[in-house]
Amino acid sequence: MTSVRLPLRPGALALGVFALSGVVAPPSHAQSLEVMGYAGVLGEWELTASMTPRSSWWTKEFSGPLTLRHVGLCTQSGPEEKTGELRLQLWASRLSGTLTVAGDACTLSARLSDAYKGVLTCIGGRTTPLTLWLKDPKAGS
Repeated sequence: MTSVRLPLRPGALALGVFALSGVVAPPSHAQSLEVMGYAGVLGEWELTASMTPRSSWWTKEFSGPLTLRHVGLCTQSGPEEKTGELRLQLWASRLSGTLTVAGDACTLSARLSDAYKGVLTCIGGRTTPLTLWLKDPKAGS
């Protein structure tokens, strides 16, 4: 009985093992995040969210409840508050995501400098400046 051997290039086995490791290995377990920031030309909306990791193979993804609090000078009977959901995808120096309040979804994208700075784009293409800080709650103060 004769066996047939297929020629293998030296790196083929290593490449095959590397390719399969991504399929077999689960994504790394991310930590939860606290998100703080503000939106608006004058920073009149304060934003806070407690984010938990979501399963993803390619990016770090988080989602969680969100509170927007109007802290601008024109508040007369106390600050207006809105609640919703925030979903974020993180890469090395940028983030993107969706902010949903009362069924209306806005997209966001930001780049990291001293904070994540970018824009929130809502219905009709209207954009609003956005600044976010991310904190690992287990890191302490």
